[in-house]
Amino acid sequence: MSSRPELQAPPEIFYDDVEARKYTSSSRIVGIQAELSERALELLALPDDGIPRLLLDIGCGSGLSGETISENGHQWIGLDISRSMLDIALERETDGDLILGDMGQGLGLRPGLIDGAISISAVQWLCNADKSCHEPRLRLKAFFGSLYRCLGRGARAVFQLYPENNAQRELILGFAMRAGFAGGVVIDYPHSSKKRKEYLVLTCGPPSLSTATPSAIGEDGNSCSDDESSGDEENQTVCISDRHRPRKKQKLTKKGKTRAWVLKKKEKMRSKGNVVPPDSKYTARKRKAHF
Repeated sequence: MSSRPELQAPPEIFYDDVEARKYTSSSRIVGIQAELSERALELLALPDDGIPRLLLDIGCGSGLSGETISENGHQWIGLDISRSMLDIALERETDGDLILGDMGQGLGLRPGLIDGAISISAVQWLCNADKSCHEPRLRLKAFFGSLYRCLGRGARAVFQLYPENNAQRELILGFAMRAGFAGGVVIDYPHSSKKRKEYLVLTCGPPSLSTATPSAIGEDGNSCSDDESSGDEENQTVCISDRHRPRKKQKLTKKGKTRAWVLKKKEKMRSKGNVVPPDSKYTARKRKAHF
């Protein structure tokens, strides 16, 4: 059986009372959560003006990442699908407001309400069809669309995630771009198998100089640029600041295939030795619908 939790059971089932309490009581997990949350807030790049912001913690769990938000002087709203996790958050008397909900069904928050959003190890769960009614593409579309609406223009969202493969990474990033976000992926310690961490950094609104993807952290603890990270073919996605929108499929014209196209096609078939009717004035002429 895979060690990845999202491949074992749906989150509301996997994180039951026993697993939720074990998760929160582990000093190792608490330390990792604090470190990842601090890095997510750093990438969020909130103004250092002393004004507390209202942040959204998606997949907040028992409130471990929310504690980091509170320590940085901000207010927060936590969303999670596991009732057991939220019960422990209530027992721990976290400062944030808690919402029991499924992010794959949309967030349901007032437009422009949120000043920024973070998520630790949660977004990749949307790529799994845990129920017969679940379609990962529709769930990603609903999530990123509702997130874009509830964020203020220019606000950022930072998601720390563990994509299963490159296809899953591109799927998540693609639906974020379709929703209107600009940004890309930041990979800290790209050459380390243990310390490697991926962050999806998105900005609400069209790309500009202020929406450039932040630099990643290298092996020496310093930030690395695109040129430094592009030497390794495996880690060329360390900093992606382009907004890749899928090209629209070209629509066929009402006239359909032209006479020149048909003649060229027939000539090609003749060169292959196929039997092709001779050309005439009726070649490629469209018949009338009725006599």
